[in-house]
Amino acid sequence: MTANLLRRKLDQTDVSITLVDKSVDHFYQPSFYLIPFGYLEPDQSRDVRDLVHSEVEFVHDAVTGVDVDEQVVHLEESDEAPTYDYLVVATGHRLAPETTPGMVEAWEDTDVVYPFYHYDAAVAMQDGLRNFDGGTFLVTLPETPIKCPGAPLKMTMLAEDYARRQGFRDDAEFIMTRNADHHFGVQPYRDKLYEIWDERDIEFRSHTAVEEVDPDGGVVHTSDGDIDYDFYAPVSPQYGQEAITENSPLTEGDDEHGGEYVTIDQHTLQHDEYDNVFALGDCENAPHSKTAAAARKEAHVVAENIARAMNGRDPKPGYDGYAACPLLTEKGKAMVAEFDYENSISAPVESRMNWIMDVNVLPSVYWNLWMRGYDPLPM
Repeated sequence: MTANLLRRKLDQTDVSITLVDKSVDHFYQPSFYLIPFGYLEPDQSRDVRDLVHSEVEFVHDAVTGVDVDEQVVHLEESDEAPTYDYLVVATGHRLAPETTPGMVEAWEDTDVVYPFYHYDAAVAMQDGLRNFDGGTFLVTLPETPIKCPGAPLKMTMLAEDYARRQGFRDDAEFIMTRNADHHFGVQPYRDKLYEIWDERDIEFRSHTAVEEVDPDGGVVHTSDGDIDYDFYAPVSPQYGQEAITENSPLTEGDDEHGGEYVTIDQHTLQHDEYDNVFALGDCENAPHSKTAAAARKEAHVVAENIARAMNGRDPKPGYDGYAACPLLTEKGKAMVAEFDYENSISAPVESRMNWIMDVNVLPSVYWNLWMRGYDPLPM
């Protein structure tokens, strides 16, 4: 989206834009908690080369590091390292299930563990659910920050709703854990979610950190005791991409996430030390919720501020921390949590229209407008 926005904003013959990605497949990640229940079909990816403007050069290679002094991006396969005048870092989170002992083994060796932030696990989970007819359905969050903090709640609520629709709700219990005070950080949506969970007898366990998964015993060892599971949907721990965290100085700020995330000004999205570097999305340390809605807003700010920099103007503090999360509470019903750095924006109301927007409308808008750099409501 940022590359396409820049292409139109910088409609000049002396500007070249290069997009580097280690994969040609771009996945619609909000589908990962919908696919297991059959609410979206598994084929939710597109070829990056079909999404970018024809005048944007696409390089299919993995970034291994950034030399900010030479203004060079090092690549895994190519001997010719691209140079830059302006750099946009949008590398996202790295999923690291291997950092939780036993999680990978439980995923690979059993048919009841599905870390659904991974596409393959989300697809396979659809078959796994067909064999689930009772017992403990467990969702756990890691201690690291995660992309889309609402997704584990949605997974938990949709699973409970699935059990009711399949007729075995009385034979199942649903538990979500997080090593924090609450399951959702923003009011008034938090209290509304607690109300919903109380009504539906969904259990939230606070201050509970996952320490180890025992696939043979079907047990998760936590800081607050053991939890037996019959079906387990963990969220993998998530970190910055090693090419940026280990092989660039872009994450060396003194912020609490310095060392893992690109350190930027939370309003201009400009790096706090290197004026020609900007970052957006899950990879940076601005204190906003890591959602697609946030990245969408940030893309406009980054494109605008690069254009301003090229014309000798100061960056504009255009990002206010906007984020949004459609919280699907059950089939056919959702609540939209919408907020910025300071305030909540939308009302905590469940409706069918919110479900239709998220499941039936947004995927098409995402592919046909946002990814191509078109946005009817840019700011």
